[in-house]
Amino acid sequence: MVTARHTRTAAPAFAALALVLTLAGCGGKDGDAKAPATTAPPTTATATPAPATSSADPEATEKRAVLAAFDAMWAEQGKAFRQADVKGTRLEQYATLRALGEIRMGAARMKQAGTVMRGELRAEDATVTALDLAAATPKATLTTCVDLSAYETYDTRAKKPVPLPTNQPLRYVSTVQAEKWPSGWMVTDIAQEGARSC
Repeated sequence: MVTARHTRTAAPAFAALALVLTLAGCGGKDGDAKAPATTAPPTTATATPAPATSSADPEATEKRAVLAAFDAMWAEQGKAFRQADVKGTRLEQYATLRALGEIRMGAARMKQAGTVMRGELRAEDATVTALDLAAATPKATLTTCVDLSAYETYDTRAKKPVPLPTNQPLRYVSTVQAEKWPSGWMVTDIAQEGARSC
C-alpha cells in the first residue's frame, strides 16, 4: 500500500481554525478593519514531492490529487484569514460542507473583532491515512501536523498581536476529511486534535 506524504507552508491559514474562532473575539467592537500595511505578503505553498510511483496505480494518483486539493484549500484559506474575508478567494473550488462553513464563520468573526492573521502557519507531513475509492462518493482521510510557532493573530484596532493562550500547544495533529466530487477532491471537514502533539 502506498502512503502519500506532503509538507506545505501557507500564509496564516486554517488548521488553527479552532484557535481562530477562540481568538477572533479578542478585538474591539467597531466596524470592519483592514490589515495594516506591515502585514507580510502571502507565502506560496511548498511541497515535498511524493515518492515516484507508477502512473498505472490509481490509488497513488488519487492520494496525490487529495493532497493537491488540501494544498490549494490551505492557501486560499490563508488569503481569507489575512484579510478577514472570503471575498476574492477560490475557497469554493476546494472546500465545502462543514469545512467551508467554518472558514466563512471564522473570517466573519475576525472581521467583526478587527483581527487578521499574520506570520506563517504550517501544516507539515500531511499524509493520506485512509482512501475509499469504491464508495458511491470516494472518500479520503488525511492527518497533518499544525505548527503555530511562527503564527499570530493581530488586532488591527489596538495595533498589536493577540497572544496565544498559555495552554495552547504550538504543534498538534489535525485530521481532515475529503470527498471526490465531479469537480475533483473537496475538503469537507477538519478536526483539530489539540491534545495530540506532533
